[in-house]
Amino acid sequence: MNPETRNCQNCKNEFRIAPEDFEFYEKMEVPPPTWCPECRLIRRFSFRNERNLYANTCALCGQNIISVFHHDLGFTVYCQPCWWSDKWNPLDYEQDYDFSKPFFAQFRELMRKTPWAALMSDYVTNVNSDYVNMASHSKNCYLTSHADHNEDSAYASGLKLSKDCYDGTMVQQSELSYECLNVTKGFKNVFSVDCENSYDIYFSRNLVGCSNCVGCVNLRNKSHHIFNEPYTKEEYFKKLEELNLGSYESLMRVREKTEKLWNKFPQKYYHGAYNTKVSGDYIHHSKDVHASYEMIGVENAKFCQFLSTKPTEDCYDYTEWGDSASLIYEAIVSGVEISKLKFVWGVRSGSRESEYTMHSTGIKNVFGCVNLRKKEYCILNRQYTKESFDKLKAKIIGHMYEMPYVDAKGRIYKYGEFFPSELSPFAYNETVQEFFPLTKEEAIKQGFRWRDPEARQYQASVAASSLPDNIKDAPDSILGEVIGCAHEEKCNHQCTKAFRLISPELAFLRKMNLPLPRLCPNCRHYERIKYRNPMRLWKGSCQCAGADSENLVYKNSGGHPNHDPAEHCHNGFETSYAPDRPEIVYCESCYLAEVM
Repeated sequence: MNPETRNCQNCKNEFRIAPEDFEFYEKMEVPPPTWCPECRLIRRFSFRNERNLYANTCALCGQNIISVFHHDLGFTVYCQPCWWSDKWNPLDYEQDYDFSKPFFAQFRELMRKTPWAALMSDYVTNVNSDYVNMASHSKNCYLTSHADHNEDSAYASGLKLSKDCYDGTMVQQSELSYECLNVTKGFKNVFSVDCENSYDIYFSRNLVGCSNCVGCVNLRNKSHHIFNEPYTKEEYFKKLEELNLGSYESLMRVREKTEKLWNKFPQKYYHGAYNTKVSGDYIHHSKDVHASYEMIGVENAKFCQFLSTKPTEDCYDYTEWGDSASLIYEAIVSGVEISKLKFVWGVRSGSRESEYTMHSTGIKNVFGCVNLRKKEYCILNRQYTKESFDKLKAKIIGHMYEMPYVDAKGRIYKYGEFFPSELSPFAYNETVQEFFPLTKEEAIKQGFRWRDPEARQYQASVAASSLPDNIKDAPDSILGEVIGCAHEEKCNHQCTKAFRLISPELAFLRKMNLPLPRLCPNCRHYERIKYRNPMRLWKGSCQCAGADSENLVYKNSGGHPNHDPAEHCHNGFETSYAPDRPEIVYCESCYLAEVM
C-alpha cells in the first residue's frame, strides 16, 4: 500500500499516512484517521485532568471529598470507597440505543447519568495521601500526580519509586530530590535536569555517575566539580560553603550562572538509551517506536506517550499507562493487561475487545459504556446476549457513518473518531494547557471550554519579598502564614496568588539547607517544565561543524568517528529541539564524543 497525504479535518494542515499505518488500521478494523497526529493527541488530552482538584461531595454517602470534577458540572460523583462498593449497579443506568440520534449525543447522556469516581487513584494502596491523582502505592504524599510507589513526597508529576522528593517532574527511583526534571536513580539532586545515578549534585544537567557537583554539564563519573572545573575534596566543600546555597539570593546567582553555562555545551538530539529504531523523546529500552514521547520498554508503537513496560506493544495514538498492553488505538489513561481496545478513556485491569468506553474495569466485548465493572456484552450500559450484542454493535457502527455527530465547530465524527472534546468534563486549561498552551480566546475559538479561576477567599499575610533570605532564619511560625506568590498572577502559570508551606516541606528544606520557595506550587511547576522538551518533532541536523559547533560557542574536545575532524557532520534526525532553541544539538555519535 502506498503512503497518502491528507488534510486534517481540524487544523486543515497536511499529514502523512504511511503504509505501515494503513496496515495497523486494517489490523484494528478501523478507518484511517481524519485528524493529524497532533490534533488527535490534543483531543485525547482534553479528557485528562491531572493536577486540578476541587472540593466536592459524594452523592452516595454525603462525605466531603476532593475530586477532579468541579461541582458545577452536574456530574454524579462518588468517593472512591463508594464507587468501588456494591451499593450501586452501573447497569441501573442502561439506555436503549436510539437510531434517531447520533451515537455521541446518546453517549453524552449516559455520561451525565452514571456515577463517577472522584479521583483516578488506587485508594486501597494509598496511605495518608488524600490529595493525589492518577497515583497508586503512595504514602504520606501531597499533591502528587501521575505517580506510583512513592513516600513522603509532594508537588510532583511523573514521580515513580521515590522517597522524600519535592517539586519534581519525571523523577524516578530517587531520594531527597528537589526541583528536578528527568532525574533517575538520584540521591540529593537539587535543581538538576536529565541526570542519572548521581548524588549530591546541584544545578547540573546531563550528569551520569557523578557526585558532589555544582553547576555542571555533560560529565560522566566525575566528583568534586563546580561549573565543570575540578577541585580537591577539601577545596570543593570549602567552595560549597562559600556558595551559601541556603540563601535564596545566593541560590539565584548560582542558578543564573549555571543556565548560561548549560547552553555552551552540546545536547544530544533526543533523551533516551538502549533503543532500536526509535524517534521522539524521553524513550528508553524500546524498539520500533516512532513519533512518541516518554516511555520505557515499548515495542511497535507510533504516536504514543507516557507508556510503561511489561511489555506494551502494537499501539497507535495511546496516551498514558501501558503495563502489559497490546493492540491499543486512540486511548488515554488506560492500562494493566489490556488488549484490543479502541477509543477508550480510563479502561483498565484486564479489559479486552471493547470500544468507545470510559472509566471501566475488567470489561470484555463492551461498546459505548461508562463506569462499568467486570461486565461483558454491554451497549450503553445495557446487558445483551452475545448474538444480540454483535448484531446491534454492527448496526450502531453503520449508524455512526449514516448519522455522524457534528460538533459546534462543524467537525464530523463518524465511526473511527475519538470522543469529541465537547464531551469532556474538563476545560482546556484543566487539561492540555501545559503541553499545548493557548490563551483563553484561542481555546474558545478552537471549540474548547475554559474555566476561569474562582475568587479566592484568602489574602497573603507575608509577601515573598519579605521571607527570610536563609532557611536558617525561617521560624516555625512560617507554617501559619499565607505567602504571596512572587508572580502575583502576572504569568500564564495558573498562579494561585498565595500559598502555604506544609510542615513536612519545611522540615525537608531545613534538612536539605535550601531556602523557602517564593513561588506557589503551580508556578514552580511551570517554571520547572521549561526544561522539558515539547511533544513536537522538527527536522534537524547535527550542529557539529568539525572543530567547533556551528555557532562557534563550543570547541570540540576530541575526534568524532563518524566524520572527518575538518568537516561538518552530515547526520540528520528528528528532534524535539525547535530550530529557534538556544541549545547546541548534536547527533548521538558527536555528542558521546564530547561528554567528559
